[in-house]
Amino acid sequence: MPVPKSLWPTQTDFLFDIHPEPAQEKLTALAGVPLFVRAFRSLGGPQSVQQHLHLKQRERGFNEAALVESLLILNAVGGDCLEDLDRLRQDPGWAELIGHEVPSAVVGRKFLYRFHEEERIEQARQQLRLGEVSYIPEESAPLRGLAAVNRDLVRELGRRCATEKIATIDLDSTVIESWKQEAQPTYQGGAGYQPLVALWAEMDVVLAEEFRDGNVPAQRQPLRVARQAFAAVPPTVREFYFRGDSACYDQELIEWLRDEQREGGPPGFIGFAISVRMNNPTLRGKILRLPEEAWKPYGEEAEVIKECAEVNTYWPEARKPKEYGPLRWVAIRVRQRQGELFAEGVEVKHYAVVTNLWAWSTQRLLEWHREKAGSIEAVHDVLKNELAAGVLPCGRFGANAAWFRLAVMTHNVLTALKRLALPPELLAARPKRLRFLIFHTPGRLVRHARRMILKLACVGERIAEWLEVMRLLPLPA
Repeated sequence: MPVPKSLWPTQTDFLFDIHPEPAQEKLTALAGVPLFVRAFRSLGGPQSVQQHLHLKQRERGFNEAALVESLLILNAVGGDCLEDLDRLRQDPGWAELIGHEVPSAVVGRKFLYRFHEEERIEQARQQLRLGEVSYIPEESAPLRGLAAVNRDLVRELGRRCATEKIATIDLDSTVIESWKQEAQPTYQGGAGYQPLVALWAEMDVVLAEEFRDGNVPAQRQPLRVARQAFAAVPPTVREFYFRGDSACYDQELIEWLRDEQREGGPPGFIGFAISVRMNNPTLRGKILRLPEEAWKPYGEEAEVIKECAEVNTYWPEARKPKEYGPLRWVAIRVRQRQGELFAEGVEVKHYAVVTNLWAWSTQRLLEWHREKAGSIEAVHDVLKNELAAGVLPCGRFGANAAWFRLAVMTHNVLTALKRLALPPELLAARPKRLRFLIFHTPGRLVRHARRMILKLACVGERIAEWLEVMRLLPLPA
């Protein structure tokens, strides 16, 4: 009779039973979250909220700083709706960890509603011109206060990273799908919203953003957000650049960037590169008439050949070039290999970039401009898919704008935590990686000598790292 083989552990039942009653000890599944909270508090977040955000009408209940901090924590740990606040409240050690309770979903929703002012929406509608359907309402005072808090966080981070002297601003919009009745149609099809975001590429922090309805064209008033972004750059920065796609091909924005005495921005030179909209027949004609010897290899990929050429005779400017200096126009030609056609049924595609950076080689300029796709688009992905910006809480425009801005602030605090305190190998870690390694760590809270002690379920090396984080993130005096 054959001897039966022993079963693998994966073939057996668990060796434990689940007790029907909750544990009576002070346990937490989120023992690493205090590191995130410490970063927010170390940057002076609560003090900034107290200065800029005034929503409470009564003394009782949660103050603004506790509400903002709770919603930032919700983003950091992976919650993507207000109902997840109630799930956080079920953690028995939570209030002991951060020093205050987490608000309920009902309280959180009422807080977000305070950012919405219907009269501003109606005012924007009344100002529509004949034939217009989209508008950008003026922000409410609470929304402007929340933006001021974000600026304070970024400036404090910049002060502590004073060796970073260069600021490259990447400006780009992103579409957030929504099936709410109030959502407007987007150019991608469907309905949603289309916020415009300005990123400080070297530091990976969002300097400014503007929440917009989905039917607002991406090229509508980019200068407003660009000006806010440059105004938020800390004074330690000495060198400025700007990158944008064709939605930033706006005469007002380009003239502002070229004017070294610009209003509402840093004085001096700002180097820029902006994609050009190819709907201008004059520019397209200039590119098509370039001699073959003008085209130089730019880069090769598996399916296409890329070439570039200088276009030095195109001046579509309202002002004469001598007022700001001449602009440089660079054409890009993309060809399919072996005579194949693109999806549009053409053999060749043409693009163009306008810049004021004359000293750079063509290849360096185009590669630098393309780096924008790896910076601002990566932040869009994090905001929508790893933080809570992709799931808007309600149909009220101002509340959704505040929800998006809180996700942006969470991203910035996470960046500060990585840059100021975490080990260097985690500098590029995305939120889901930080949750796995740090935030979702089990812990037990015990009292000893009139002190609350947090015992972590992790190896001693990690505990030493966390103690170093707390040392590197001192609280404001």
